Amino acid sequence: MANSAARQPVDLEHLARYTGGEADLNAEVLEMFVGQCAQALIRLHALIESRDVRTWRDTLHTLKGSALGVGAFPLAEELASAESINPEICPAQAAAALESLASGSNMVSTFVAAYRRS
Repeated sequence: MANSAARQPVDLEHLARYTGGEADLNAEVLEMFVGQCAQALIRLHALIESRDVRTWRDTLHTLKGSALGVGAFPLAEELASAESINPEICPAQAAAALESLASGSNMVSTFVAAYRRS
């Protein structure tokens, strides 16, 4: 698989399969996803504190599905990797993964903002 850093944060061709390529609909769907990411990151931070393994994995899995749906493939790969982390046993590893996920989410958000302006 190609290095995710070399790819765009969102594959617009993939998203167009569901939106017909309509720019406003693409932007709306992507903005909803960015909002979902923001909420999930807040929740994941709390789950590290509470060391709730099941909800940690469920939250990551749900967000991964959404990322795959909108074509945010590099972020989906990071989410898949984070699913295997146990915040109860390795809270530091979970916190590091969360930082990486926040960075990936920010890249998607920046991409969406630029897309909206174009």
